[in-house]
Amino acid sequence: MRADRLVSLVLLLRQRGRMTAETLARELEVSTRTVLRDIEALSAAGVPVYAERGRHGGFALLPDFQTALTGLNHDEALALLVAGSRRGAQMFGLGSALASAMLKVVDALPEGLRDTAADAARRLLVDPETDLLSRRVATEEMSDSIVAEIRRAVFAGHKLRIHYEAVDQAPKWRTVDPIGLVTVREQGYLLAMRAGEDRTYRLSRVLAAEELDECAQRPDTVDLDRAWQERNARFRTGGDKVAVLVRVAPARREHLVSNALAVCAEEADADGWLRLNVIFQDSRHAEWALWQHATDAEVLAPQWLRTSLHNRATTIAARYDPAS
Repeated sequence: MRADRLVSLVLLLRQRGRMTAETLARELEVSTRTVLRDIEALSAAGVPVYAERGRHGGFALLPDFQTALTGLNHDEALALLVAGSRRGAQMFGLGSALASAMLKVVDALPEGLRDTAADAARRLLVDPETDLLSRRVATEEMSDSIVAEIRRAVFAGHKLRIHYEAVDQAPKWRTVDPIGLVTVREQGYLLAMRAGEDRTYRLSRVLAAEELDECAQRPDTVDLDRAWQERNARFRTGGDKVAVLVRVAPARREHLVSNALAVCAEEADADGWLRLNVIFQDSRHAEWALWQHATDAEVLAPQWLRTSLHNRATTIAARYDPAS
């Protein structure tokens, strides 16, 4: 812990120049006395840090003190900086580690490359919090300490106890064999096995976690992408899914498909519209998705969905009747 703090202290001085002990303490989230002890330790280790007294004094490094990260070209350095802007690390409880790592990478770049890459990175924005319609990206609140405990069990290959709150169920403890962590559209998941069966847990629904000493019963190697795709396919086809036969205007096809779980069949009608057999999560999902298309889509089956959409349209028409 102290070694990391000493490195962070040096990097702060490298990037910002002269800083007071109070400012360093605030940045490092330690006491001023701890900063002074760290300064003494750095000096004893041969790091050229010195104190300037007076109103504008503070601690600084000799101008020629620097490290260099060689072998990176401009695009490689830019890729690292852009990768550091992604929120996946936050999802896995690695946000502070990522910030520290990026600080070290930027500091270690040769001066000319550091300036041009940093400027270029400021001109790229990856996954902003809102889209052009001002819709905010749904982010999930997760405890860093809980995610860190899960992460340790995944990497160590140990069994894991989690206090998990499934949908519409009271929270209960489960002991699982963790396989890996996945983040999809700002949502984090734990892939695990329980009693030999595949399980997928939403990280935001884990209320507590405890790494156990017992080794997890899992394969030595894993293709996490393939494992996720297999579970995704089972999710789309299992449970109380709803199959809908629908006609849709060609211009609205992509929007309809993007809101469905899967497309099982597709063909063109004589009038140029498309006839699709699509799968939705449940009845509410189906009704919501088809309602978005107004007269650009027509449900052919099931009949209960046609009736539901008809009733909703009738209610809306009555609500906005000019004579009412």
